[in-house]
Amino acid sequence: MADITDKTGPPHKVSSSAHSQTYSGEETPAVITRPTGWKYKDFKIGPVYIPWYASPPAQLVLVAFVCFLCPGMFNALGGMGGGGNVDPSAANDSNTALYSTFAVVGFFAGTFTNKLGIKVALSFGGLGYCIYVASFLSFSHNRNFGFSIFAGALLGVCAGLLWTAQGAIMMSYPSEDSKGRYVSWFWMIFNLGAVIGSLIPLGQNIHTTSDSTVSDGTYIGFIVLTALGAALALALVDARSVMRKDGSRVILMKTPTWKTEIVGLWQTFFTDPYILCLFPMFFASNWFYTYQFNDVNLAQFNTRTRALNNTLYWFSQIVGAFVFGYALDIKSVRRSMRAKIAWVTLFLITMAVWGGGYAFQKRYTREQVHAGDATPKDTSDDYVKMDWTTSGYVGPMFLFMFYGFYDAAWQTCVYWFMGALTNNGRKLANFAGFYKGIQSAGAAIMWRLDGMGKPYMALFGSSWGLLAGSLIIALPVMLIKIQDHVTLEEDLKFSDETVADVAGTGVTKAATTAADVEKTTAI
Repeated sequence: MADITDKTGPPHKVSSSAHSQTYSGEETPAVITRPTGWKYKDFKIGPVYIPWYASPPAQLVLVAFVCFLCPGMFNALGGMGGGGNVDPSAANDSNTALYSTFAVVGFFAGTFTNKLGIKVALSFGGLGYCIYVASFLSFSHNRNFGFSIFAGALLGVCAGLLWTAQGAIMMSYPSEDSKGRYVSWFWMIFNLGAVIGSLIPLGQNIHTTSDSTVSDGTYIGFIVLTALGAALALALVDARSVMRKDGSRVILMKTPTWKTEIVGLWQTFFTDPYILCLFPMFFASNWFYTYQFNDVNLAQFNTRTRALNNTLYWFSQIVGAFVFGYALDIKSVRRSMRAKIAWVTLFLITMAVWGGGYAFQKRYTREQVHAGDATPKDTSDDYVKMDWTTSGYVGPMFLFMFYGFYDAAWQTCVYWFMGALTNNGRKLANFAGFYKGIQSAGAAIMWRLDGMGKPYMALFGSSWGLLAGSLIIALPVMLIKIQDHVTLEEDLKFSDETVADVAGTGVTKAATTAADVEKTTAI
């Protein structure tokens, strides 16, 4: 992941014949001077170079594993439909509370993250996932709706901080020419958590051909893993300690206060009004989850087949993130042109995937699926759900996989679009907060609509329409605002730092001892 060699003895340097990336991502010969200490020492295992701990790749992998253990397990549980329960009412109410608080906290979470720091925001955020899973274990035994709703509301607060911190890392740590790959690496590791997490209910329910709640062991496994994720976040270094391979630093505020960050949140709308054009894409980005998990997977398949679909869905996300993340960083095509190609590609697969979804949705209605709900003791009128041995299962299986691929394509492109607009870590934290807050507002509305029993076709149509419409509204950003490069001077306008504070070795030399770093950063 790193291509720099290590010389013995402090400070760590790269020979003058080596190459490093400048702020713009271009490669130029340079002597890289890094502070001494374990955080800045890279090493080699066989032919593989391992980057220093305080490098962007190392920190990205670490935060990806935090999300692997926390949101990844959340996705694995949510993908089962109903939070693993046959009765989706608790999951609907809990998720309505979750996304309602997430929408409010997430929108302002950039302020909190910039003031509290990445490490605190991520660790506190991880705790909410553990409590959320515990609430469904409780509900499966005592139907405690109150605990489920409280846990959902608490997770909304926690997740707002976690995802804003994650977004800031993923978009501001890499150089301009590697942002697509960083999104790809994160999304693949994160969704690997959902794949492995979904294998737990698949393995424990593989012989369950009826429609039932997942086992206690499934919930307990998720509780343990989410708790580990919250603890792992404490291993991150502060953003001020991160050094890229050209010696440059992440652009932040030197001395952030609550006042500067609250004011900075609103300044973003005046300095970057075009971000409003992306708001509909943000709103649509989680709207369809409720439909896919509750109104397709839960409505049409029995327990073990839902678990299999869930695994395939998240695996397809890994494939989608890999394809789009690496394509967005193709160096032979100018970045401004890549943005336009990405838009066209998203529009085409929106029509293709959701067109296939329309053909499938025409086969059933909510009334048909719930025909036997009024007579629970009489199974003769129950809706027969599909098993993986059922004839005709392969088509719906691939549709569900394409839904997963599409979601990864959408999320990867949205993050890349935002990252292409600026390299300022403070501003990108606000962008990430806007994204997750508005995204969650849409999800809260959709969970409530599903809880009210709105027709499946209406929920499907709203998903398809929002996705297509939001792309059209966002088009001016790709046509006008995304440029081939954002200058360092432009990025520094939203910060109190100077070129000397953040530039790589081609402009100014970094501190040469760990003591120098301690004087200027909070580690």
